[in-house]
Amino acid sequence: MLKTLLENGNCFKLVCGAGNEDAAEVEKLVTLYAKAGCRFFDLSAKEEVLEAAKRGLARAGAEDAFLCVSVGIKGDPHISKAQIDTEKCVGCGKCDEICPNNAIKYHKVKQIKCIGCGKCAKVCSKGAITYTSENIDLNIVLPPLIAKGIDCIELHAMGVDKDDIFSKWQTINKLYTGMLSICTSHGKISDETMIKRIKKMLECRTPYTTIVQADGFPMSGGRDDFKTTLQAVATAEIVQNERLPVYLMLSGGTNTKTAELARLCGIRFNGIAVGSYARKIVREQIDRTDFLENKYAFNQALEKAKTLVRSVALK
Repeated sequence: MLKTLLENGNCFKLVCGAGNEDAAEVEKLVTLYAKAGCRFFDLSAKEEVLEAAKRGLARAGAEDAFLCVSVGIKGDPHISKAQIDTEKCVGCGKCDEICPNNAIKYHKVKQIKCIGCGKCAKVCSKGAITYTSENIDLNIVLPPLIAKGIDCIELHAMGVDKDDIFSKWQTINKLYTGMLSICTSHGKISDETMIKRIKKMLECRTPYTTIVQADGFPMSGGRDDFKTTLQAVATAEIVQNERLPVYLMLSGGTNTKTAELARLCGIRFNGIAVGSYARKIVREQIDRTDFLENKYAFNQALEKAKTLVRSVALK
């Protein structure tokens, strides 16, 4: 059971990306990290992505693993997609170079690979890049995924539109009776508002059927140092101090230093979710078209993945 994995206190969750709709890449990532010991995977809420993840688990012989699908409110960066205005674009190539998911080639965005991290817009001096997000109907999107078999649904409860957050949370609770996850950050709201929001969302939940994923700086895990992961630990502390009947998971800027810093700070976490950094360290191998057949490339990536997964379990 997923509860057992969380209660062990060293759960590693691979975040493939709520906006990552590249099924082929997801299959590679799940195969790799399942082989490395990961047993919890976070996916885009797309049927083809879920099926790709299941193929990955089968390849790795890890049918005992758990799958979570993530959804968000309109405007949530995790489900937003970059768009480039060709009239403003001067072809400098900076966006191509900085994209962590190789979603931009020749100044065009491959939508299925874009994860909405915002890095390309920050380096564009001409203001040619904007973001859009689709306001999906959870009553249409979730039932087919639930029918195919999932173990958790995560709602990205960020931003200031609390009405949209609570409306979607109510819908999710009506559709699904299993484990739910609240991914939250205090970036755009105060600490007090964040905690009030979590407590209100928990009113309809049985104790310890909910994960609170404390997101420091979303999609910022490009480097492997303590500073990058500091906000994830700080956000987790705010949640922990409330002594809520939830499982606590750290995310946002997470890396191999996260567990060490969290333990030094007295954070009693149940797991750590790693996305940007986990994908970055194996990007060179994952991008190969023969990755799943090339034993040398696969084993190169596997050693890196094992080191990251073990960093969460080390006491």
